[in-house]
This record gives sequence, structure tokens and C-alpha cells, in this order.
Amino acid sequence: MPFLENNTYNSQVPFLHKNAHFSTIYAGKFKKFKSPKYNREEIDLADGDFLEIDFNLKNKSKKAVILCHGLEGNSQRTYINSCATLFLENDYSIFAWNNRTCSGKMNRLPKLYHHASIEDLDSVVKFALNKGIEQVYLIGFSMGGAQVLNYLGRIDEIDSRVKAGVSVSVPIEIKASADSLKKGFNKVYMYNFLIGLKQKLKIKASQFPEIIQIDKVKQIRDFDFLDDNFTAPLHGFTDRHDYYFKVSPARSLANVTHPVLILNSYDDPFLGEGCFPIDFAKENKVVHLETVNYGGHCAFPLKDSEYSYAEIRALEFIKSNFQD
Repeated sequence: MPFLENNTYNSQVPFLHKNAHFSTIYAGKFKKFKSPKYNREEIDLADGDFLEIDFNLKNKSKKAVILCHGLEGNSQRTYINSCATLFLENDYSIFAWNNRTCSGKMNRLPKLYHHASIEDLDSVVKFALNKGIEQVYLIGFSMGGAQVLNYLGRIDEIDSRVKAGVSVSVPIEIKASADSLKKGFNKVYMYNFLIGLKQKLKIKASQFPEIIQIDKVKQIRDFDFLDDNFTAPLHGFTDRHDYYFKVSPARSLANVTHPVLILNSYDDPFLGEGCFPIDFAKENKVVHLETVNYGGHCAFPLKDSEYSYAEIRALEFIKSNFQD
């Protein structure tokens, strides 16, 4: 029964961070953590596009973590930097990859990225293995967490050197997450995402005017319009409903055979109904679901620690399952 309703963490949350919005905004906008030293390589993809990957081969360590960022994030986000640093201190090599359009360079093709961009993640896994890595662990935050679960549940043949995954603040049902971002103060997060996405689509409209209409880009006011008119058709889905259903990790969990930890907070403003698969976890041997009362979205602060509970818990989970 790998389900843990964690009450211990709740007592370690700083008082102000028991407000989910304070915790989420502080972690996303105000908390700072220096990026580790990286090498960056650009890799070409089979469809003619490219990805940029930041990596640090810690003392040529053969065990590595691949870090997957969230929607409109990148390899330099605070939560990626702190997680990377913690694992580097514990002698793991790091591969922090950027989804298409997220590295600072616009990608070549009309499409961008989404919660089930698992072919791109597979290319990153192969890149790490080609560097001599013998143990790969996947850690994803928010959308990146969905990519991890979808990867582990949908890739037909996963290399045996891929050992486990951790997903933090992950929308198990994408529709529930999209609906949550329509409510009250949560709209602030939605509008923040739309700023960057609209800018990218304006560039795409200039590159591919026959596919992306600038007039429609200017009409974007919410995710419903964005996903119906851009996300879904650009990535081969019928409409937003088809997209939400098919890219949701809920469609993948039953096929996951690797140990995986899902850490979600009940106060997460990005999550909704269906994002806490408790009954499933109780009956599953490899999918571990851990829930806490506080934590916000990709925050999980601790008193007197520069690292979050999520990062520390990810390290504990990986070490407990795989000892050198």
C-alpha cells in the first residue's frame, strides 16, 4: 500500500507558508538559488527540431538525475537549481533539459511542448546514457512531473538503466488543473502563463502564418481558447477536451512498472479533483503517492533549510530504492 498521508511535514512548514498563495508566489518569484555550473549542448531531434540540455557530470558519476521543468519554466528555474545542487552534493550527475522554446532560443517547428512530450524526454534520456550514465532517475515538477509519469507509463521499451521517477506538484488530470486556474485568485497564475505563451505564438505566427493566425493569437484570454485553437491542433489533438484527456498522467499510471513517487499538496492552487489518486496508490505496488496539507505549488518550504521538502524527499526516495 504505497500511500502516505504525511502529517510530519505539516509541522515543519513556516507559518506564513501555510497560505498556499504566499508559498507558491514566494517560491516562484522571490526565492533565489544559484544555478550550478553546467555545460550546455544542443541536440538535434528526429523531426528536425532541437533541444538544449544543461548538464554537470559530477566527478564523472555514473548515476544521474534528469530534471524536468514546469509549464513556461526552464533549466534555470529556482526549483531546478536547488534540486540539482542537492543531488550534485550527493554525487549524482545532473541533466537539466529545456522543453522546445524554453531555453531562450525559438525552436524550428510550429509545435511547442506539452505534458506528454515524452519523445523529447526520451531523447534526453538517450543523451545522458550516451555520456556513460549507468543509472538514470527522472524528477519532474508540475508539467515536468506529468512528463515523467507519461514517460514511465507510455514508452514501449525503456532502457534498463532508467531506474525510478519522482513527480512533484503534478496534475494527474490536466482538465482539473485547467479548471482550477479559472477560479478566483488562481487566475493570476493563468494570466502569468499566458503572457509568455502569447509572445511565443506571435513569433510562431510570423514564422508560419499559414498555420498560426496572428489575429487569433491576439484573442487569447484563457487556456480554453489557447488549447482549443493552438495547443491541441499544433500537437495533433482534436480539441482541448481530447488534449486534456490524452495527455493526463491518469491514462498512464496503470502501465508504470518503475518505482515512482508522487508528492502533491492538498492546498496546491494548480490541482483539482482527480489529482490525488489515493485509491489507485493503495492498490499499486510501485506508484507511491504522498500527500501533505501544505506546500503550495512546487514550494514545500522547510524551516531552517535552503532545500525544500520535495527535493529532500526525492533524494530519500531514490536512495531508499537504489543503494550503491
